[in-house]
Amino acid sequence: MFRRTFWFTSGVAAGVWATTKVNRKLKQLTPESLAATAANKALETGQRLKDRAVGFALDVRDNMARREAELEEALGIHDTPELPAPRRFAALENDRSNPKYIENTTYSHNRNEDH
Repeated sequence: MFRRTFWFTSGVAAGVWATTKVNRKLKQLTPESLAATAANKALETGQRLKDRAVGFALDVRDNMARREAELEEALGIHDTPELPAPRRFAALENDRSNPKYIENTTYSHNRNEDH
């Protein structure tokens, strides 16, 4: 009698466990769940790539500054050269003696006549 009860209980427990596992797997395989999983993995991958790219850019910047300092030392360049003063041009004056328009025209400046 005890053996039958033990095996019956074991069978029920195995059935419940298997059913639970199958239902979880089926929920994971729904289109919505697959899309959410793919989106999460894409975000994680993008974040990793961004972190690597930022780290690479910082390494390049540091090495570039170090190499520039080495070249400046080798060439004897220690200070920045002076730039020439900016050129300033005189503003063009409005010369009334040489007008760029014709004074004696028959053109009317009344905009209502144009329509």
